[in-house]
Amino acid sequence: MTYDLFIGDRLFSSWSLRGWLMLEKFGLPYRSHMIGLYSGTMASDMQPLAPARLVPALRLPEGTVVGESLALAETLAERHPEAGLWPQDPAARATARWLCAEMVAGFSALRGQCAMQLLHAWQGFAPSADTLSDIARVESLWAHARRISGATDGPLFGAYSLADVFYTPVAARIISYGLPVSEANYAYCLELLSDTSVRQWRAMGMTVHYDPFPYPQNLTATPWPIGAVSHAEPVEGGPSRNAACPYSGKPVSDYLDLDGQRWGFCNPFCRDKTAADPEAWPKFTAMVSGVNDS
Repeated sequence: MTYDLFIGDRLFSSWSLRGWLMLEKFGLPYRSHMIGLYSGTMASDMQPLAPARLVPALRLPEGTVVGESLALAETLAERHPEAGLWPQDPAARATARWLCAEMVAGFSALRGQCAMQLLHAWQGFAPSADTLSDIARVESLWAHARRISGATDGPLFGAYSLADVFYTPVAARIISYGLPVSEANYAYCLELLSDTSVRQWRAMGMTVHYDPFPYPQNLTATPWPIGAVSHAEPVEGGPSRNAACPYSGKPVSDYLDLDGQRWGFCNPFCRDKTAADPEAWPKFTAMVSGVNDS
């Protein structure tokens, strides 16, 4: 039983990120399919999913297409009660649903002024009064969630849930635009974005290059604050320290250099996602450690 998830972009599509995390973080089987969000092919790419017209969209194993993120969330939670997408406690579950619904329907100023982007952080961004009001509302909802759950840090309801999924792109906006939040909420944002799955999502997004940049700001860009700046570089030709790709196990054909050592992968995508953030990929780091220790 495998789901087909249709997403539009990784660096900029906040809703695609939410749809992906619903499946990835809860261990549900899926295949990802890219929709041409910025290439001009979105309408034609979405046609087989009609009447769905936005990403993410999900095709169930039986063939039913589901659009809209809340519908995806409820459908997956209903089909996989053992996965724990919603909190177990009834009060916490009701509150988590409230937070997700308000995320879908609200925060128009925050979304309009601060388009999600995972490439870098901006210095000197000046949020509008309406955006600051939205951020204050986010903080009040997070505080309410913690009062209900009793969790003082980490996921809002103690265990990771759909509430954390829905607010991960908000965390990206807070961090990348330097929006003012409490120290505790800043730490929560960093924790969401430091998650291995989110780092992998960003690394995969960095395999695509955009010209022009979709959401420019007349501001100074600084490095993304999660993870070290990668020193890995794609290179032409081997030999590599490894004969098989760490992800697929297939023979290597594409290479990168990291700290003077050459490593091989089965295709450019595997190479480039690793070059973007080598530490985000446990299979790669385990391979490097195993080879260097042998």
